[in-house]
Amino acid sequence: MSRQRRDEAYDVVVVGGGPAGVAAATAAAESGKRVGLIDESPWLGGQIWRGEAERPHSEKARRWLKRLEAAGVTVRVGVSVVGGDGAGWLVAEDRRGAWRIGYEALILATGARDRFLPFPGWTAPHVMGVGGLQTLVKSGWPVAGKRVAIVGSGPLLWALAEGVTAAGGVVVVLAEQASWESVRRFGAGLIRYPAKLVQAIGLRARLAGVPYWCGWWPAVTRSEGDWAVVTVTDGTSRRELKCDLVAFGFGLVPNLELARLLGCGTRDEPGWEGVEVGLDQETGLSGVYAAGEATGVKGAEAALVEGRVAGYAAAGRRAEAEALYGLRDRWRRFGAMLAQAFALRAELKTLADDDTIVCRCEDVTYGRLRTWRTAREAKLMTRCGMGPCQGRVCGAACRFLWSWEPDRVRPPATVARLETLMELGTGGNGG
Repeated sequence: MSRQRRDEAYDVVVVGGGPAGVAAATAAAESGKRVGLIDESPWLGGQIWRGEAERPHSEKARRWLKRLEAAGVTVRVGVSVVGGDGAGWLVAEDRRGAWRIGYEALILATGARDRFLPFPGWTAPHVMGVGGLQTLVKSGWPVAGKRVAIVGSGPLLWALAEGVTAAGGVVVVLAEQASWESVRRFGAGLIRYPAKLVQAIGLRARLAGVPYWCGWWPAVTRSEGDWAVVTVTDGTSRRELKCDLVAFGFGLVPNLELARLLGCGTRDEPGWEGVEVGLDQETGLSGVYAAGEATGVKGAEAALVEGRVAGYAAAGRRAEAEALYGLRDRWRRFGAMLAQAFALRAELKTLADDDTIVCRCEDVTYGRLRTWRTAREAKLMTRCGMGPCQGRVCGAACRFLWSWEPDRVRPPATVARLETLMELGTGGNGG
């Protein structure tokens, strides 16, 4: 049965309710614009501020969410943007149906997701992504008494270790693939960011009993009854640990599907993927801006500043946007330092064997993929990237393994009901 269309229109539409999206929507609304904020999750705050709207723990998150509410922003959560024309319309759907959302200016604050790299056993029971386990822990999933191995790369490993420990779990190892020298240089560089330095010192103190191994990475995992056994290596030696859960992740990769679908230019350099933007966060499309992790992974502070720049620029408040350029550039330098410190080592390209699954949606192995030259060829011959996640997991892995360019994004930008496409009569792209 057809559902009623609910078209809406705003001066500024923000897609993504994390720190960048919240800051962008607030800045635009406080500038007198009618603002709509859309997020596919059932909460505001993204992963970093997950649950803060209901149970505030972070003073910064509480202030921003309260400021957003006071600004009069129309918030739509549990809504997926499935397409758009890049020139004034988006196509969205929720559990009640589909509709179009009109805008004068659009801000993409679509965030980032875990980067997974394949190794034998990474799809086994008891093994999950860092972000996935962090979400479960924040949602109250019981980890008390469980032994957890956290492996991969980047500061999110520490954030998860803190969450697991606070919830009563036991972190048996925190294995970081970056070298001790890289991590030490990063730590020394924090002297230029006093708040980050204090945060890092406090975190290390709270996790004083957690073994921290730099220059080690996962080689293989296997199940032994109710246990997971993870083997980590430094390239010459191996160590085996028995635990209840293995959480792994190799940093973050920006969510660029909607930006690419709309026609925004993107860059895909190692360690620095993102939407290309100008000084005021505007993309190559007039009236379309991007902010936060979508422009490159730099952390919450950079996301908040970029969001404000984009919000003010979208509202025509150029002076306010320009006043933030210096602060934004400072946090961009922090992002560059982060990317350099935790750059992925070449050895990670050799972890998988021919039987290792790379595309878990379609069960495509490393052995079936390594003979192809491009993502397009691999998709046509193996269906790699054609499953429900549409390459969100295997795409980033294949780019790291073989330097494949991203395949062309086609509508819809995310999983959508056939009813949505039929009811709109647009093929899902708002045209």
